[in-house]
Amino acid sequence: MAEAPTGKVTFVGAGPGAADLLTFRAARAIAEADVVIWAASLVQAEVLEHAREDAEILDSATMSLEDVVAVYRRAFEEGLKVARIHSGDPALWGGTQEQLDRCQEIGIATEVVPGVSSFSAVAALAQRELTIPEVAQSVVLTRLGGGKTPMPPGEEVREFARHGTTMAVFLSAARSGQLVRELLEGGYPTDTPVVVAYQATWPEELVVRCTIGTLEETVKEHKLWKHTLFLVGPALDASGTRSHLYHPGHFHGYRKADPEARRALREQRAKS
Repeated sequence: MAEAPTGKVTFVGAGPGAADLLTFRAARAIAEADVVIWAASLVQAEVLEHAREDAEILDSATMSLEDVVAVYRRAFEEGLKVARIHSGDPALWGGTQEQLDRCQEIGIATEVVPGVSSFSAVAALAQRELTIPEVAQSVVLTRLGGGKTPMPPGEEVREFARHGTTMAVFLSAARSGQLVRELLEGGYPTDTPVVVAYQATWPEELVVRCTIGTLEETVKEHKLWKHTLFLVGPALDASGTRSHLYHPGHFHGYRKADPEARRALREQRAKS
């Protein structure tokens, strides 16, 4: 007896925009797909160059969740491979979990291919490390409340801002005044550095630096209201600190510590 068709849906992280930021695994998943569903407004068209000439291409901008799930059901019945392309990384604000849940109900196999998130792409464009020793060792990824999707209690920007570490704030450019208020209410000084990035890695990208005090006017000057990410925190202009990992006084399984440097490192830690 012939096996019943099963099909497969692969959720592909396309990265922040630039087609050459796809992973090899993502490109392979697109190349093998019978059906490609992509977000034309969020993913560059060059990504589709990996698709087969005979692949069915669908723009998710015109589709509801029910429309997309109908494609998955057809893929299950006909044994088709689907590449569902999402911008950035599917783990962050990708709307993927509701699709994965429905795929499980259908019984079709799934795979998730991670992608480069826009927050790491913006950090690369700004040439800044987000975790500077003795300045910031955490990164908070969040968005303003009050939009289409409500925030759970305790997840307001002002609450996260109390940590004083690096923050990446998504989906908030249209309410820059509220963002400034909440950052200041959380305890950041007005001169805290900010990187504002619009359409990062796209041909029309814009990356500018400002402070929390000038954030709102910067957003309004450039008429930004979507596709914009904010990096906030003291790590964005910190310098002069050193990682202990590569200090000659630090040892691990592949390197012995220099005794003199080890003593100096211990004394430094005792003073801090």
